[in-house]
Amino acid sequence: MNERRTAAAQRAAGTPRAGPIPRYETVALVLQGGGALGSYQGGVYQALQEAGIRPNWFAGISIGAVNAAILAGNSPERRIERLREFWETISSSPLFPSAMVMPELTKFIPGSGNFRSVANLWSAASALMGGQSGFFMPRLPPPWLHPSGADGATSFYDTAPLRATLERLIDFARINSGEVRVSVGAVNVRTGNFVYFDSADMPIRPEHVMASGALPPGFPGVGEVYWDGGIVSNTPLAYVLGSIPRRDTLAFQVDLWSARGDVPDNVFDVLQRRKDIQYSSRTRLVTDTALELQRMRRVISELAGKIPSGLHTDPAVQRACALGCDKVYNVVHLIYQSKAYELQSKDYEFSFASMTEHWDVGLGDARRTLADPRRLERPSAEVGVVTHDVHRDERARKT
Repeated sequence: MNERRTAAAQRAAGTPRAGPIPRYETVALVLQGGGALGSYQGGVYQALQEAGIRPNWFAGISIGAVNAAILAGNSPERRIERLREFWETISSSPLFPSAMVMPELTKFIPGSGNFRSVANLWSAASALMGGQSGFFMPRLPPPWLHPSGADGATSFYDTAPLRATLERLIDFARINSGEVRVSVGAVNVRTGNFVYFDSADMPIRPEHVMASGALPPGFPGVGEVYWDGGIVSNTPLAYVLGSIPRRDTLAFQVDLWSARGDVPDNVFDVLQRRKDIQYSSRTRLVTDTALELQRMRRVISELAGKIPSGLHTDPAVQRACALGCDKVYNVVHLIYQSKAYELQSKDYEFSFASMTEHWDVGLGDARRTLADPRRLERPSAEVGVVTHDVHRDERARKT
């Protein structure tokens, strides 16, 4: 494991650094859910840390909530090490260790795309059959052999290993110290309403992180009773941009599913494309809505300065003026782009080869993003909200 970390450190050598970071009141790392794809977010954070960017708000859904808690629950100098340890821990199968190695071996086969797809399928199948170390294990006996209402009757896997992993890798006292803010989203099963467990309002515990990733029927609900937040919304971006009091915000939105993609030409591609669309973030819709709202708040703020002083005590005028705001928001969007050999099982294919590839792709995407300091510039108050997407920019240059 130390050799793996040494290799990761060598890959990071000579990294270009961003220039001076403009001052924002909030620097948020916003992490989408996506299971085994989540190591991409680790690479993105590594690039941020190399560039001297220190988020003071970590918000996540599902695996994004796990990554957020690990990062926030460790000192800055240990965050990458701890997050890497998590991904190395869960990138092995207790029952089928050879399945985790097969994708790695295909790298030595020229033109091995098809071989890699088969190897990835075997790795994903091993996760379904045997679970993942430090994450989840098959429920024995299976749920249909448990009486209704019993703990094991509602899920195929037991996530007790995940709780032990979280308790080992995360200092929850640090999370709850107020040093940074942590928000993880889940769904209340009884009401169907989306909720956030937010360290600004309550102590965060392991069960809150687990609730955010309790995707049924694979994983059991947590508490009274909560399921994976991705069922309703797979990103906390709207929550971050809509928080009150409003603050000048730089948000790094890190997505694991791309809304853009090709039209599928076989049923297997249909399954993958459906999942991409289902779990992709509506980031453009969120930012467009935020832009329109911020424009209205700025107009209200301008009009408030023109109201005669004698009307300032009127309650209706005071309520209207309170809606005014001239804060600015910069959303830097990074989206994992699937490889041709990745199939609809990519979110539960946990091989070490795939984990390291996803991490390195995130690292590369974030480095390219940060190489242009204009992407971090504060928007003007007149504009209010801007978005940046390195892949969108690259597509525009090709057309």
